[in-house]
This record gives sequence, C-alpha cells and structure tokens, in this order.
Amino acid sequence: MASSLILAAANKSLLPAPSQCHSFSLYPRRPPPLHSHSSPPKPFLHLHSLSLTSLHRRLVPVPALDSDAPHPLDQGSTVKVKNNSSKEEWDFWTAKFSAGANVPFLLLQMPQILLNAQNLISGNKTALLAVPWLGMLTGLLGNLSLLSYFAKKRETEVIVVQTLGVVSIYVVIAQLAMAEAMPLPYFMVTSVVVATGLLLNFLNYFGMLNAGIWRFWEDFITVCGLSVLPQVMWSTFVPYIPNSILPGVISFVTAVAAVVMARIGKLSEKGVKFVGAISGWTATLLFMWMPVSQMWTNFLNPDNIKGLSAFSMLLAMIGNGLMIPRALFIRDFMWFSGSTWAALFYGYGNILCIFNSISGKFLLAATAGLVSWIGSSSILV
Repeated sequence: MASSLILAAANKSLLPAPSQCHSFSLYPRRPPPLHSHSSPPKPFLHLHSLSLTSLHRRLVPVPALDSDAPHPLDQGSTVKVKNNSSKEEWDFWTAKFSAGANVPFLLLQMPQILLNAQNLISGNKTALLAVPWLGMLTGLLGNLSLLSYFAKKRETEVIVVQTLGVVSIYVVIAQLAMAEAMPLPYFMVTSVVVATGLLLNFLNYFGMLNAGIWRFWEDFITVCGLSVLPQVMWSTFVPYIPNSILPGVISFVTAVAAVVMARIGKLSEKGVKFVGAISGWTATLLFMWMPVSQMWTNFLNPDNIKGLSAFSMLLAMIGNGLMIPRALFIRDFMWFSGSTWAALFYGYGNILCIFNSISGKFLLAATAGLVSWIGSSSILV
C-alpha cells in the first residue's frame, strides 16, 4: 500500500498540467519543466523509471522475424501508455494461461509413457513397435526448435511447456530404444542433440552463452528443420506418390546455402531475419502438419479411427487453446497460427472424425468451450 502511494505521488509530480498534456509517453523525449522549488526527490524518480521500464519490457510486442530482440527498448519513445493496469492484468493472466498448458500436455504423454513402462517390465517389447520412432523424433526436433525460439523471446512459461515436451518425448524414445524398436546409433545421436540443445538454450536464457556458439546452434536447427519438413510432407502421401528422399535432399542443400549466405553477408537485412526465423516456422509447420497427416490416415483407413482417444484429442485442444491469448497479446503471428491451427484441426478436428463413437453432449461441450474461448481471446486483437 505504501509503495503504491509513493509511485502515485511520483507519477503526479512528473506529469505536466492537464492543459499542457494530451498523451503520455513511456519515454518522453523532453520531460515536462519542473520548478526549482518543486523538484521531486531522486528516489521517487528512480522508482518511477523502474516501474515504467518493467512495464515497457513486457508490453512491447515482438514479431516473429525479430525474435532475436526480445525487448526492443529503443522503441520506447514511440510507445504510449493506455490503461496500464489493464495491460498488466492481461500480461499476468495470458502468461498464466500459457503456464497452465503444461497440465494437459503432460496428461497427454503420461498414458503412453506408463503403458510403455508396463510392457517393458512384462517383457512385451513387441508392443512398443506400434509407436513410430521416426514420428516421435520429428516431434522432438519441433519442440527443440520452438524451445530455442521462445528462449530468445524470454517467454518463460512457454519455455517450460516446450522443455516438458522435449523431456517427455525423449523418455518415450528412450523406452523405444530399450525395446530395440529404435536403432541404437540413432538413439545415441538423439541423446547428444537433446542434451546439447537443453544446455545451450538455458545458458542462453540466463545470458551465459557465447553469441557464436548460439549462432551455430541456430544454424543447426534451421538446417535440420528445413530438411525434415518437406520430407515429412512428402512421405505422408506415399504410396500414392513415389517413395523418395529427394524433397529432403533438395531442402537440405537449400537450407545450407541460405545459412552460409546469411553468415557471409550475402543477404539483405530482411533476408538475414528471414533465415533466423526459419527454424521457428518449420517447427510450427511440422506441428501444423500433424493433424493433416492424421486426417489423411483417417480418410484412407477409417477403421483406425477406433484407435483415437477422444480424451487425448480434447487435451490437445485445451493445451493449444490455452496459448492462444498469449500469442495474441504479444502479437506473435507464428505462435498464434500454430496454436490456433492445432486447437482447431488436431484437437477439435479429430474429435469430429470420431463423432460416431462419442456422445453428443461431449461434442457439444467441446464445441461450446472452443468457440467461447476463441471468442473471448479475440478481445486482445
């Protein structure tokens, strides 16, 4: 209470008369004139500056192509304060919604982990062959790429979500390796990449990593992501199209060329930013492709629909939906696109696919919940 009164007094002492002021900037170019006998004490000025700087750091939106600069403080002179308390409340609650996504995503992976553990303990290694290790590896790469993207943006709550995704998928992959359902050399390479990725991301988050090392890691995930995405998209439609590694090879060469040109200064500033954003976009597109692949499989093999869990699809819809408000609040188009697409098509779309095996009340509740959530989130636009 006392601190709020001090800040209020400091704010009042800094503002010009109402007749001289039409708007108030976070970092005004020229402070209002102060009379010598009414100069506010220095501690008040310091507290006022700290509170405004903290607010500015959280409220300036960071576009996807500018993810390397999570807090563009140089734009302070152009930012206007409007309803500070309202924005701070939205900042707080959207961050909490993102953190809440950990619960459904954890519940989504735990049944598979427990089932694999039971099969391993009972010696039923054959059952683990039903889990595609290549698909799990693709998801792991996507989580690692997004972890790096959000670590640069200092989005702490989403960093936890992506870290949880990396760890949970790695546990499943380790179980597959124990059951000999995944080749051991691939598992060893995956382990090194996961350990290195987690270490580098957290060192970078806390400002303890050399810029050159981080740049090399970004180049690595950019090349990997851009190589995997076209190959996964192509493989979805085999055998209706020829089975080929050509898409992956072409995209790999393209990715290496783009990274090299960016590093030797052969690209424009926009080109360099575009290359820097490729890893985040490829990871997002990989996750966006998952529902397309699943629906294509459902279309070709309708009997497989019986194997889908309505509860799992509901968890996927809730987890992705909880991150939509935060993506809107910080104006991140990439994050918003991925979360909305996954909520609508991976979660709700697959619920529609198993319409005949669920109750009408379940479908109605899922529909009403999704529509109302997206509708209420739209006020942040």
